[in-house]
Amino acid sequence: MAVDVMNPGPDYLAFWREYHLCTLTTHRPDGTPHVVPVGVTYDPPAGVARIITNKTSRKIANILAAGPAGARVAVCQVDRGRWATLEGRATVRTEPEVIADAVSRYAERYGRTPKPDPDRVVIEIALDRALGRA
Repeated sequence: MAVDVMNPGPDYLAFWREYHLCTLTTHRPDGTPHVVPVGVTYDPPAGVARIITNKTSRKIANILAAGPAGARVAVCQVDRGRWATLEGRATVRTEPEVIADAVSRYAERYGRTPKPDPDRVVIEIALDRALGRA
C-alpha cells in the first residue's frame, strides 16, 4: 500500500519508531544488489531517512559510485505481517553537525548511543516513495 512520505498515518510512523533492524539495498557498480542490515531513522517532515555508518563500507562505495546526484536505494523493515519500505535517492553527508544529529536520532530510536567513530558518515535518503502495512 502506498503511504504519503511526509505525512504517514500514525500506525506507520509508530512502526518506524519501534526498535527494528532494517535492510538497505544499494546497487554495486555492476548492477547487482547489495543488501545489508542497518539502523534507520525516519524524519517525515523533512522527507528524509538517515543511516549512520563507516565511510569505508561497501554501501558507501556503492552510493558514491552512482555519482554526485546519489544512488537510488530502499530501506525496509518487517515484523510478522507488518512491513514498511522507504525509497529515494541516497547521498553521503560528512558534516559534523549532520553526523551528530543522525547519531542523536539513532540513539532515540535504538536506545543506545554508538561509540564515537572518526570515520562515521551519514547516508541521507531524500525520500520519494513509501509503502507498507503497519
